[in-house]
Amino acid sequence: MRLYHHPISSNARRVVMTAHHLQLPLDLVLLDLSSGEQRKHLLALNPNEKIPVLVDGDFILWESCAIMQYLADKTPGQTVYPTELRARADVNRWMFWSAQHFAPAISIFYWENFIKGLIGAGRPDPVELRRGLADLERFAGVLDGHLAQRRWVSGSGLTLADLAIAAPLMAAEPGRVPLQQYANLQAWFSRVQELDAWRQTTLEEELMVT
Repeated sequence: MRLYHHPISSNARRVVMTAHHLQLPLDLVLLDLSSGEQRKHLLALNPNEKIPVLVDGDFILWESCAIMQYLADKTPGQTVYPTELRARADVNRWMFWSAQHFAPAISIFYWENFIKGLIGAGRPDPVELRRGLADLERFAGVLDGHLAQRRWVSGSGLTLADLAIAAPLMAAEPGRVPLQQYANLQAWFSRVQELDAWRQTTLEEELMVT
C-alpha cells in the first residue's frame, strides 16, 4: 500500500499514526505541494487535490478518517475500531466531530501563525484569529469536559477517535494555539504523545524536513 502525504498535513499524520499503531507497512510517498507536476499527479488520484491518498492495488481512497477505518478493518484482531454497533458509532461520532469542528478551529491558528510566515503569505489576520478563538473555546471546551472522568475519548482504551482528534494538535505549538486552560485535554494529549505511534510518526516527519 502507498500513502501520498506531506508532514505538514495533520490529516496525513492521523493516517500514518494509525498504520504505525496497527503495524501495517505503508510505502510513504512524499508529495511536494509546491510542484505543479506533483500537484497534477495528486489531482489524478484525488479530484479534491488534497492529501492523504491511499493506493491499495487498484483501489484509491481519499479522506483521512475513511483511510483510518479502512486500515483498521484490514487488520485482524485490532482493537482501535470496535465492531460492536454502538461502540463503533461512538468512535465514528468523535472522528467526524474532529474533522468538522475541532481540527478546523486549530487549523486557523496553524495557518495564521505558522504557515503564512512559512510561505510568505503575510502577517496573521486578527479577524481570523478571533474567529479561531471563538471556535476553539467552544469545541475544546466540549472535549475537555468529556475527558474529565476518562483517559481516552471513546470506551475504555485507545481508539481511532483518539488518533483522529490528536493529529491536529501537532499544530498546537507552531500555531500558538491557546490550550493552557484545558487541563483534561492536555493530560489526554500527553498520553497520546507517549504512544509509540505518535513518536514514530514525529521522528519520520523530522527526518523528512531535514
